[in-house]
Amino acid sequence: MIEIRKIDAQHKADINIKNEPFPLFGKVIPSYQDGQWTYEVVRYAPENVTQMCFPDENYDYDSMTDSVFLGAYDGEKCIGLAILQPGFFKYMYLYDLKVSNQYRGQHVGKMLMEKAKEVAAARGYCGIYTQGQDNNPGACLFYLNSGFYIGGLDTNVYRHTKQEGKADILFYCENK
Repeated sequence: MIEIRKIDAQHKADINIKNEPFPLFGKVIPSYQDGQWTYEVVRYAPENVTQMCFPDENYDYDSMTDSVFLGAYDGEKCIGLAILQPGFFKYMYLYDLKVSNQYRGQHVGKMLMEKAKEVAAARGYCGIYTQGQDNNPGACLFYLNSGFYIGGLDTNVYRHTKQEGKADILFYCENK
């Protein structure tokens, strides 16, 4: 049975679970009209689907003192991670979210998000915000299916980088 719990100093090595590849099967195209965000998912032909894997972060638990680390555990094995950080306004920032490949599709991410919402509410935040790359529809659709809504689009964040041409979609979720 999967358990979600705060990662303490005794288990600080657990915050460095490996990043694993995920499919890039399309693009999320947000649109803002009349004060409302909508989106369309354009799916790639099967031969154009690729994979991406983020570099491992090598987080330093002791230097990230303002962060809240939530782990998803199968027994004593950490198989998922959510990192929350204080926000500049009334939303706590979801800095990272990941689930090991063999546990994807088993609602581990949703369990982490439910606990993250509890943490944000307990700390006086109105909700959580995060971002997802427009070329990662798996992540974007996960957020949208987990109670988040689109709140903005950053088309400049990747300028002058190897990822030029991508954009970040900003997602918000209100505490209930």
